[in-house]
Amino acid sequence: MTRRARVAFDGAVHHATGHADGLRLADGRVLAESQVVWLPPFEVGTIVALGINYADHAKELAKELTLGAKDEPLAFLKAPNTLIGHRGTTRRPRDATFMHYECELAVVIGRPAKRVKRADAIAFVAGYTVANDYAIRDYLENWYRPNLRVNNRDGCTAIGPWLVDADDVPDPHALALRTSVNGRLTQSGNTRDLINDVPALIEYLSGFMTLAPGDLILTGTPEGVVNVNPGDEVVCEIEGIGRLVNTIVADDQ
Repeated sequence: MTRRARVAFDGAVHHATGHADGLRLADGRVLAESQVVWLPPFEVGTIVALGINYADHAKELAKELTLGAKDEPLAFLKAPNTLIGHRGTTRRPRDATFMHYECELAVVIGRPAKRVKRADAIAFVAGYTVANDYAIRDYLENWYRPNLRVNNRDGCTAIGPWLVDADDVPDPHALALRTSVNGRLTQSGNTRDLINDVPALIEYLSGFMTLAPGDLILTGTPEGVVNVNPGDEVVCEIEGIGRLVNTIVADDQ
């Protein structure tokens, strides 16, 4: 399996690959995870995020939802300022009363995609990574429909550590997801429960917008989101894709 990353080290940005002792830079140096600043593992283009895209999460929010079976996917855009890398920190606004993680399979587009049919969609995927897209329930207009500041705050979305080639993921719809907070398992799910799977999302999105290489689709999170606070370490793991670590800090830190 090829695992690729981008990191900052010794005043420069480097491409790296996975190694038993951490990571190997393109020049051959092997470093520990803690020796580098992790960046998003590729140059990210447009970021499209999905809300309420797991059946169990929809059930979890059933009392607040007005989502019908025939509704289109709940998609929204995110800005580049939201992204940080593995081992980064995310601020919790001082006025937040409920801020939660969202462990998500992130799909990376590999070539221009316009009006792609479902049957052909996977061929347009370059690879996959892990995303943790924090949301603040306080900011939602009616609890489930995202508005701009819910998911577009600086540094609110960690991605990485690795970009895993699509060829190394035989079935993106059979991957276990889990999240732990301070070592305690709080979320567990599987991509088989996606309401709109990867081909469906690519077909839908490319039907009205051209997807470009480097565009990122965050496919949503399963049930099990809990409130997080400054000092919490949040670890999102997806089977075969990677283990993404993030720490919450206070807004004024």
